[in-house]
Amino acid sequence: MTRHFIAIEQLGEVDLATIYDRAVSPFDDETLKGQGVALVFERPSLRTRASSSSAVHELGGYTTFFSDEEIGLDSRESAEDVGRTLGEMYAIAALRVRHHTVFDRMRHATSERMSLINLLSDEAHPTQAVADVLTLAEHFGGGDVRQLAGLEVAYVGDATNVTRSLAVALLRLGVNVNVGAPAQYQLTPGGAEDPADVIGGGVLRLTDSPHDAVKNVDVIYTDAWVSMGKEDETSLRRGQLAGFRVDRALMNEARKEAVLLHCLPAHRGDEIADEVLDGPNSLVWRQVFHRRSAMIGVLRWIKEENE
Repeated sequence: MTRHFIAIEQLGEVDLATIYDRAVSPFDDETLKGQGVALVFERPSLRTRASSSSAVHELGGYTTFFSDEEIGLDSRESAEDVGRTLGEMYAIAALRVRHHTVFDRMRHATSERMSLINLLSDEAHPTQAVADVLTLAEHFGGGDVRQLAGLEVAYVGDATNVTRSLAVALLRLGVNVNVGAPAQYQLTPGGAEDPADVIGGGVLRLTDSPHDAVKNVDVIYTDAWVSMGKEDETSLRRGQLAGFRVDRALMNEARKEAVLLHCLPAHRGDEIADEVLDGPNSLVWRQVFHRRSAMIGVLRWIKEENE
């Protein structure tokens, strides 16, 4: 059966553990020898494109990049027809899309012939979550994700697709997750990546207080207040989220050795202050490094099914 990596929630424990392992273990640089991976980007990203292309190349394959201007999902051509076209030429397509439903539509249109990787959708960002887990495991667990159980993580600000995938991944590892956000920016139930669906493992707690969220935690995570497509809400969001800025004062409410995560790009002075982003407790650049590790793990896991 063709493997897809679309949401953390859809993966079993064995598959997820395999991805974490394959991301950091020695690999054969001919895993994708002579094979192409289609990169379809409705939304731009420096780190996602760099990590995806470098991971494919390190595994011996090559990438072809398709921008929104070239494809025009559901404007120039339907998502189904884009999927059918790519399926005739590629065994794997990695997509960064506006609407999560594109993945189900392409799976159906291609009769599951082509593996799909979610590089971001409006509901999930699973490759970022894998990178975040690897970063925390490296720092707190000597690289062993199983050592993260009991860790306390706070996400502060606008609870987005990043928050959803991060929370699902961490809760399943026994990590406790606090999400501090105003009511209108807080997690809501439902969707393809729903932390409320995680049974057992860590404890999820929602609060409208950034101070309550970060009290005595080991990790503080934040993301941009103004996501792509929300630019017309910039002034409103800055006003409503101003109290959720991660600065030195907020970091001081966490444990003394607490670390900082941010998936980037950072809007310095909005959701985060330079003093913490560039400070000694920031693991942001290790997150960037592990974006490539995450893609290597996902690609190896996909290929192992087909061997």
